[in-house]
Amino acid sequence: MSPDVDLTLPKPGRHALRDRLLALDSQLFEFAAGQHWPGAERVLPRLSRSANHGVLWFATGALIAASRTPRARRAAVRGLASLSLASLAINTLGKRSVRRPRPVLDPVPRARQLKRQPITTSFPSGHAASAAAFATGVALESPAWGAAVGPVAWSVALSRVYTGVHFPSDVLAGALLGAGAAYAVRGLVPTRAQLRPPARPRAKVPALTEGEGLVLVANTASGTADRVRTLQDVLPGAEVVECEPGEVRAELEKAAARARVLGVCGGDGTVNTAAEVALRHGLPLAVLPGGTLNHFAYDLGVEDVRHLTHALVNGQAVRVDLGQFRCGTRRGVFLNTCSLGVYPELVRERDRWSPRIGGWPAGVLAALRVLRTDGHPLEAQVGSSARPLWLLFAGNGTYHRMGLAPGRRVDLADGVLDVRVVHGGRRPAVRLLAAAIAGPLTRSPAHAAVQVGRLRLSGVAPGSLLAYDGEVTEVQGEVILEKLPEALTVYRPLPGD
Repeated sequence: MSPDVDLTLPKPGRHALRDRLLALDSQLFEFAAGQHWPGAERVLPRLSRSANHGVLWFATGALIAASRTPRARRAAVRGLASLSLASLAINTLGKRSVRRPRPVLDPVPRARQLKRQPITTSFPSGHAASAAAFATGVALESPAWGAAVGPVAWSVALSRVYTGVHFPSDVLAGALLGAGAAYAVRGLVPTRAQLRPPARPRAKVPALTEGEGLVLVANTASGTADRVRTLQDVLPGAEVVECEPGEVRAELEKAAARARVLGVCGGDGTVNTAAEVALRHGLPLAVLPGGTLNHFAYDLGVEDVRHLTHALVNGQAVRVDLGQFRCGTRRGVFLNTCSLGVYPELVRERDRWSPRIGGWPAGVLAALRVLRTDGHPLEAQVGSSARPLWLLFAGNGTYHRMGLAPGRRVDLADGVLDVRVVHGGRRPAVRLLAAAIAGPLTRSPAHAAVQVGRLRLSGVAPGSLLAYDGEVTEVQGEVILEKLPEALTVYRPLPGD
């Protein structure tokens, strides 16, 4: 034999490897087609059809959100946002990049086949991507809801092979893309678990193992009965006082006279009143969210009875900043936001209509009525410059969200006011919308943002409205907004304790 002859076998090239994978994919498809799973012929094709155009997942999202817990609502929104991103990626890149034909239906029993066969290319599976995106997005925000949705998502992905419209690799690629979309959304908008408020500055407070020493005032107008009942079951030693909105301040004053810990259950306005009373009496505050938005409680990390009772039983608390406004002899504190301009007008208009048509419809109507005309901007002097303003917003702490609307705060003791201004001019609605789209860090002739510890306004016209934590009052002349650093002690669960 000639020494020049090479007897080694050629290594499989890229195309040979691809062919082997495709052959394996086809074998797995035929194996699945030959299996008989009791009950699957009635369930999986229907489940597959129900997921067309994301209908199944939008319905599931609505069901999750209907549970009315903050985490469930966030999970539903995150799941649907992840699904939307996955669908966009599939339709713009995925289907156009790999034009793979659909499997041949010969091995699939007719009873399993869909009545209407898809006409798009096979790779990757859009149904699997949507299912994985929604389930992963939900699980990242709420593992409990994710565990409930996961089997349904897995069944939808499986149904695409079972009904013969996709190869297994199509489903696998779609699922990976969907999960990746959910993590991409998390990268853009972190989950609440990722942005836990810092566990400082810690405060020394009594541990109420049975709730003894806690006097909690509940605003019955906020629909707090179920929450209060659950709290009493867990902490039988706590005293609960239920009252109408007009009686809240008086009952809080009475409670503060005999309590070791002052508790409150209601919306942000009720909590604001309780904070003022607790500050004046030098008492720690326990907040049980009972309103519609509950900005302060949620930013604090207290979303339900379980969170609050854990903090009370273990004696866990932090000190937080308060905002304060002063106008002549009048002063008040705010836990969340303080604003002048069109927003206080909107709040007053909303409160006028809400008893007749409900809160959310009243808010929409108020916005339309306030913003449809140019009106008259607020006349005030900020620092050394005097100019008309459509809106001045001051947040108690830095709000982490693009736009003018308050989002959430990570640090409730950062020592600053988050001030955002929309300058006067024509068409307030257009200016407010432009500021919201551009974001709080943008500076322009129309809007600006800055973080300060104190803000002085002068020349405020008589009868100007100031809104703080949903309440509205009239101011004039000089208005000072400032911080009260670490002024209030509040119970909240602390990580690692």
